[in-house]
Amino acid sequence: MKIQGVIVPLVTPFKDGKLDVKSYENMINHYIDQGVNGFMPLATTGESPTLSSCEYEEIVEKTIEVNNKRVPIYIGLGVNNTSELVKKVKTIERYDIDGILSVTPYYSKPSQKGIFEHFKSLSEATRLDIVVYNIPYRTGVNIENETIYKLADLNNIIGIKDCCANLKQTTDLLLNPPKDFSILTGDDGLFYNTLLLGGHGGIMASAHLRTADFIKVYNLVKSNNHVDALKVWKELYEFIPLLFKEPNPSPIKFCLKKKGLIESDEVRLPLTAISDELKEELNIILSK
Repeated sequence: MKIQGVIVPLVTPFKDGKLDVKSYENMINHYIDQGVNGFMPLATTGESPTLSSCEYEEIVEKTIEVNNKRVPIYIGLGVNNTSELVKKVKTIERYDIDGILSVTPYYSKPSQKGIFEHFKSLSEATRLDIVVYNIPYRTGVNIENETIYKLADLNNIIGIKDCCANLKQTTDLLLNPPKDFSILTGDDGLFYNTLLLGGHGGIMASAHLRTADFIKVYNLVKSNNHVDALKVWKELYEFIPLLFKEPNPSPIKFCLKKKGLIESDEVRLPLTAISDELKEELNIILSK
């Protein structure tokens, strides 16, 4: 598989309203030292809708520079205007990256045919590998498995970030996977289940924290040591819901600041800082 393991959709650190490049460099080196299998900056967790085009490009360039080909990089790039997406992917191609993560067209609620034609147009417009992002509770429309199979037949669509929130659909896909196609969970709490059913890993915001344990679960399952993997997973499973109790990535940024990985937990509107009540709950978890 071209993409597998524990992939971190990096937050974008801000300080005094500007990009905090120093903290961003610190995060990249930290997660590579932890053993992550790749990065996906500029996705939802990276607050990409709030970035200017100059900031977007600065993050792309800084990721490539600091990573220095150590792990794969897939850049978040998705809009609900197909022709605009095709134009944007042409500008991204000039960078030395492995591919892109592209979300289902949101708000427009296209048909399955429209979804297929959207990604087909993207596929034909670029040499980059594409990971499709299915998250219907944000976009308003689900990519059905039949459509996923058709997309997997396209040359450079190599995988899916699955957040369909339909356990039957996910299970059906995992038990009948397309050939040479990575199935990666984006529902962090389903990471262990996904691996046991033959999935290839996860693109998980919560892997910003206790990263080594996420990697340990992945490695233990892949070595068929499911019992020990479950022991580690039970501890992880306890804290994951807290990270999404309020809008992502605000809780994660709070934790990263507490751990000294970023200098500020700033987020940009329409997101806001987390409540004092959640801070107390997270402090208890972080102290363990």
